Amino acid sequence: MIGQSTRDIPLKLGKFDLATSARWLEARMRHPVRRGAMSPREKALADRIKTLKREAGSHSPSAPTLIKLIPELRLRVDACFLSNPYATGLFLEYLQREVIRTGRLRKLLEFYPSQNRVIAGKLSRSIDIPADHLFIGNGAVEIIQAIMHRFTGHKILVNLPTFSPYHEFARADTQVVYNVVKKEDDFRFDPAAYVARVKREKPDTIVLINPNNPDGGYIPHATLVRMLEELRDVPNIILDESFIHFACEGDAYAFRSLGGETDRFPNLMVVKSMSKDFGVAGIRAGYAVMAPARVRELLENGYLWNSSGLAEYFFDLYSRPEFLAEYERKRVHYIRHSRRFFKALSAMPGLYAYPTSANFILVELRNGMVAEDLVCQLLVRRGIYTRTCDDKKGLEPGKFLRVASRTRSENRFVLRAFRDILR
Repeated sequence: MIGQSTRDIPLKLGKFDLATSARWLEARMRHPVRRGAMSPREKALADRIKTLKREAGSHSPSAPTLIKLIPELRLRVDACFLSNPYATGLFLEYLQREVIRTGRLRKLLEFYPSQNRVIAGKLSRSIDIPADHLFIGNGAVEIIQAIMHRFTGHKILVNLPTFSPYHEFARADTQVVYNVVKKEDDFRFDPAAYVARVKREKPDTIVLINPNNPDGGYIPHATLVRMLEELRDVPNIILDESFIHFACEGDAYAFRSLGGETDRFPNLMVVKSMSKDFGVAGIRAGYAVMAPARVRELLENGYLWNSSGLAEYFFDLYSRPEFLAEYERKRVHYIRHSRRFFKALSAMPGLYAYPTSANFILVELRNGMVAEDLVCQLLVRRGIYTRTCDDKKGLEPGKFLRVASRTRSENRFVLRAFRDILR
């Protein structure tokens, strides 16, 4: 929820269904929701939204950008950017209690943070990986760029659809080869076909995102290990696990990371954003696990003070057992509600929702609507921000949008909006 207060409206959450929406969201709708064709005023707002999207390139304008540049919008739910809102709340509780109330905030702002190696030592204690295997980044995107510019050579193999920096950040002298997963197979990854493609193309770098963005496809842990065994001759394997905390194998809620396998597979580099699972995109925190020689090579070329004081405070929290125990409860809580949300969204007429193991779902419109128009209707009329996927290589323009899971109340509000617009 963005820029809203709910203290004056009591809320009792009952059984999760479409009949009950978030009253504290509905109560702030200033006018009855219009249906049918957009009015001239609404079309003008939609045109401004589309202009901002084009200016943002292959990404989406942030919620603060929309609020500032189109103040007429009443943004209520950000289902475009991907984060666990319950974890954001947990971080804010600690920040308020330990930093703001105690006056520590001035020190975090005024003084230099610790150097990269020091913060790596703090992180090492919580994930049980030696500090010399850890590279701390100002968000995962900085790490992706650092790895690709330092280690990638003549050819990189990238799956489509995927997170665009993995092909956009390639050096000018690097050939980008695409492995397209098929819509007809629900974007399922075929390990055998992929290994054969790697052996045929002989790239020096391959990229796997698990779960994948934007479709949420997941490669089981055992399958990945078998692939790594077969691909030991590939110099660089980038495995992005930014959404791994949402991917559960079996009936329990446990996730399995390959971050501890870089000694076994020295060509492996595991990238991890903290923005998605911990809901702290604004402080820019991420890390990568790789062979110590690679870490040294990166640090010899910069990245000394690339973390902020707030990011260092987050890594301090991440090393504390009591914080991790509370986070685990928030993580499971969020996954449970996200699964219910995705199941309900999948039942909507006119949509096809692809299987997901992440905290978002890829939706294909099969009712004749254009994705960008639906995104604009949701934003202009209901204040719900979703993501059109027209800029995603490997996806047919006009057909796809991505919807992130939020809190249970926000998810109910999103479901009602989809139902009203699609009926």
